[in-house]
Amino acid sequence: MQWCKDMKHKTSLTKDLEICRWLSPYLDGIKLADITRELLCQIADKKAEMSSEATADRHLALVRSILNKAVNEWGWLDKAPKVRMFNVINKRIRWLTRSEFERLLFFAPEHTKPIIQFSVLTGLRHNNVTQLKWSQLDLTKKVAWIHPDESKNKKTLSVPLNKEAVRVVRAQLGKHDTFVFTYNNKPILTANTKAFRKAVKRAGLKDFRWHDLRHTWATWHIQSGTSMDVLQTLGGWQSIEMVKRYAHFSAEQLAVDAERITIYDTFTSQMKSASWGN
Repeated sequence: MQWCKDMKHKTSLTKDLEICRWLSPYLDGIKLADITRELLCQIADKKAEMSSEATADRHLALVRSILNKAVNEWGWLDKAPKVRMFNVINKRIRWLTRSEFERLLFFAPEHTKPIIQFSVLTGLRHNNVTQLKWSQLDLTKKVAWIHPDESKNKKTLSVPLNKEAVRVVRAQLGKHDTFVFTYNNKPILTANTKAFRKAVKRAGLKDFRWHDLRHTWATWHIQSGTSMDVLQTLGGWQSIEMVKRYAHFSAEQLAVDAERITIYDTFTSQMKSASWGN
């Protein structure tokens, strides 16, 4: 597939392939030139009905990108059909409470549990965890790094590892020479499997997907008092606006911070020691 060749550097290529597999029954045997706006609308409506309009938009965005490449780069089409997007304003932030996280771990497949733990402890995206190599770790300095070609913003990301993250990684020593997280001595291409989704259902988690582990990491940080600028650096976000999505979770911590500034005790002390009005 030409798209895979051209986009082999893309960190979300695995997700693209998952979307292509879902689209396959609807587009198999249909030439690119015969893909119409009407057909794409029918497919989008079907996906929105099965999951959500936001998910349908992600599928449509990939189709639009492929069709545009077929016109502008590959020369396979003279014109691409316009793709109707739902244009959902997605401000959804789903995160796990501590008890929800414990339930998820209880029902998760054994080989997936350390991946889930490491994701919540570091905030790393799915592919950065499943494809993590030993060469990217320094357990003495307690740091992992994501290379520019593997990060979403194309910049090197240094990830400090706390004691629990180091413990999770050390438990994988000796299982594989190259990759940290494996299954039956083979690299894990995706942890977001049917078995994982079944575990989500058995744990009673509603409206939860793999990327929400990153939301959980960020939310727990904010609730624990981590500042937004520090969280931005830890998460590798280019814009502080992405971090502000979690601002409302810091309400309790902000109340604690606000209590640090007081004047009443000082004012009362002055009232007792000073002779006012003389």
